[in-house]
Amino acid sequence: MKVTETKLSGCFIIEPTKLGDSRGYFFESFNERTFQEQTGSTARFVQDNQSFSTRGVLRGLHAQRGEYAQAKLVRVLQGAVLDVMVDARPESPTFGQYETVELSAENNLQAFIPRGFLHGFVVLSDTATFFYKCDNFYHKEAEWGVRYDDPTLAINWQLPQDQLLISDKDQLLPFWDI
Repeated sequence: MKVTETKLSGCFIIEPTKLGDSRGYFFESFNERTFQEQTGSTARFVQDNQSFSTRGVLRGLHAQRGEYAQAKLVRVLQGAVLDVMVDARPESPTFGQYETVELSAENNLQAFIPRGFLHGFVVLSDTATFFYKCDNFYHKEAEWGVRYDDPTLAINWQLPQDQLLISDKDQLLPFWDI
């Protein structure tokens, strides 16, 4: 497994070692010991989530507050997405900055997003199945988020605005207030 820290402290891109031959391939998608050794994170994942979306679906930017904050390890099982991580930790030197990475079933990349980050993704392929592990249980009352089109963040979602499919709930999220 190759682990690369992004420009955002504590965020990592993880590339598994893929073994293949004429029969197909095998890779270890997660190993807690290796993950903790290579990232320095002590996250213990307690919940797995999966979503299916069509091209242009944009989910985000979401997080959970306080004691319900979640670290996430995300990957794509089918299709391709642009994954977006925003550092929302006020004490962080990269506060207010974001990082993007294309995750796909082809490249098998994963992204680790620590607690205190906003997270979102947009589907670049016809369809995508998105899978993620969380280190804390979901708590509805702790939800918060920032609009995907916030002018301060100025995220390039790689698709034209008229191709984006955004839930009513996500369109009502507030703008970033630094």
